[in-house]
Amino acid sequence: MKVAMLDPSLFTGRYDDSLCAALAGQGADVTLLGRPMRATDAIVPHGYAYAPHFFRRSEALRDRLGEGRAFRLTKAAEYALACALGDLTPLLAADVAHIQWLPLAPADRLVLKRLKGRTALVHTVHNADAYHADAGLQGRGYRALLDGMDALIVHGDTTRAALIAQGIDPARIHITPHPPMRLASASAADLAAVPTSTKPRLLFFGTIRPYKGVDLAIDACLSLWRDGHDFDLMLAGKPFMDVAPPLAQVAQAGFADRLLTDFGFLTEGRLDAHMARADIMVFPYRHIDSSGAFLSALHHGKAMVTSDAGMFGQLPDGVAIRAAAGNVPALAAALLPLLQSAAIRQAQGAAARAYGDDMGSWKDMAVATMDIYQTVLAARA
Repeated sequence: MKVAMLDPSLFTGRYDDSLCAALAGQGADVTLLGRPMRATDAIVPHGYAYAPHFFRRSEALRDRLGEGRAFRLTKAAEYALACALGDLTPLLAADVAHIQWLPLAPADRLVLKRLKGRTALVHTVHNADAYHADAGLQGRGYRALLDGMDALIVHGDTTRAALIAQGIDPARIHITPHPPMRLASASAADLAAVPTSTKPRLLFFGTIRPYKGVDLAIDACLSLWRDGHDFDLMLAGKPFMDVAPPLAQVAQAGFADRLLTDFGFLTEGRLDAHMARADIMVFPYRHIDSSGAFLSALHHGKAMVTSDAGMFGQLPDGVAIRAAAGNVPALAAALLPLLQSAAIRQAQGAAARAYGDDMGSWKDMAVATMDIYQTVLAARA
């Protein structure tokens, strides 16, 4: 079976790589179609092919244009043209086109219209609310695109229920649980680049967006610092929001030395180093379906504090300490015992690692995904 896997902007490169390799292990002929690789990408295809099919021109201009508005507009224009008039050969040559992300819904509508009826279309709905309401034009019209898919894949009951509530036929929705992931291991240089501390360290990592609640984490830490608790907060990742106001708030309160930042597109090894240095990881998301960041951190065996949104609310008791989404006092209360006791941190970390060890594998996901492909192809035949 030939599979064209699409993630045009490589939004979830580690996920794509893990799934493609596992599908290849089940005998599928897989090509992952994305953008040209960057220095921060850690994809090394094993058993499958990688094709930089999207954003070749805009990526070539990235260093010159920077990451600002000009680059985003250039990318959008290039992608829209590709969707309207671009080469569909790699997709039409496949039995199944499996779309991980639809990065610009108004443009995606054009390419899906061109593909409809010519190849099987499968889409993984990572977030039922597109880009968590932070996307603007990017996600406008996303819901309508789902009606053109032969099958939709979700990772849990939360997303499935949300799609059914949006009027999607349950028979078209398939659940494949999201396995844990492992980022590229930190090198000695990565570890050396992340400062150590004698204090407990709290880590917030990954892309920094409004729905992830970095402001809630900072407010909770301010409350705890004012109460005399001594610890560090590290923010590691690329901000996609204005982080200057909360950082200024910390400085004005006199705690600037306790807030550490490592902003930018970080390599997987650098993120892995941050997880290795952390004592507690915090995920105060306002809303979420499933969290790849959380699932990539489990094997580190560190204490986890999460909100109760989405997949976090369905975690077995003891895996993480949960606080009500959006509730700063509750978040501070959840963090407090972990900051006060290394023994509690160790016990919570062991529970998180054990949970990750007991979850399904990428082989399990590949087998389930191949079954979905077969079902779709049989229905089309």
